[in-house]
Amino acid sequence: MSGWFRERRRKKLTQAIFPSAWEDIIRRNVAHYCMLEDTERALLRSIIQVFIADKNWEGAGGLELDDEIRVTISAQACLLLLGVPHDYYQNVQTIIVYPSTVVPPQRKLRAFEISNAPLDMELPILGQAFLQGPVIIIWDAALRGGRHPELGHNVIYHEFAHKLDMLDGAADGTPPLRDRAEYREWNRICSREYARLRHDIEMGKKSFLDAYAATNSAEFFAVATEQFFDQPRIMLAQAPDLYRVLQEYYRQNPAERMTRKNCKKENSDFSLAV
Repeated sequence: MSGWFRERRRKKLTQAIFPSAWEDIIRRNVAHYCMLEDTERALLRSIIQVFIADKNWEGAGGLELDDEIRVTISAQACLLLLGVPHDYYQNVQTIIVYPSTVVPPQRKLRAFEISNAPLDMELPILGQAFLQGPVIIIWDAALRGGRHPELGHNVIYHEFAHKLDMLDGAADGTPPLRDRAEYREWNRICSREYARLRHDIEMGKKSFLDAYAATNSAEFFAVATEQFFDQPRIMLAQAPDLYRVLQEYYRQNPAERMTRKNCKKENSDFSLAV
């Protein structure tokens, strides 16, 4: 019965008029929005409406949350879902937002909760995702990444890629896929590209992927997701097979999207990755 009420509530949310002030925020802070077709924008808006209402939002470090923060973060997180069968990130209940880079206080795990990083780590972070736990986001990094895809770093894509990865109960760099053939191809290509990245780093050779992707397979997927959306033509040129398997998973084609004329016309202030 609770599932019926949840779906009824979500349907009402998606049927409500999307606030014009929210769309203004997205146009101002999320460069990718201008690249979408009208049908994609409508779908993204409907996902955002449910996502914002479904999640528990907490400001930390003195940050007072407002619509600009919630909408900017939600638009980027929900962009990943446009082509993926989803339940609005059902493994995300709480989103904690800090104003700027912090060393977060040690947080005690809830019962049955597992962290994808040691709890005793005391390092500055831009974001963090916990298995069966919250997502931590740094607001100034989220805003910078949304406005400047040419930088190739997006904390929202990174942390929510982790949450997609964790949907099968493990942070192993492989999100739930459709069938055995897709798993085989994913493992073949991602294992090869991960090994190539580690070899390039050992040889002192610069890679198109950030070196952090070589940390482990989970970080490889998260960093590759950032690159796929923000610098897709670079990935397509440097690692076409990796681009292909990510395109098949996300069911989106950012490299083609960045050639659309409406992007340059609507948002000439944004520098887009080439």
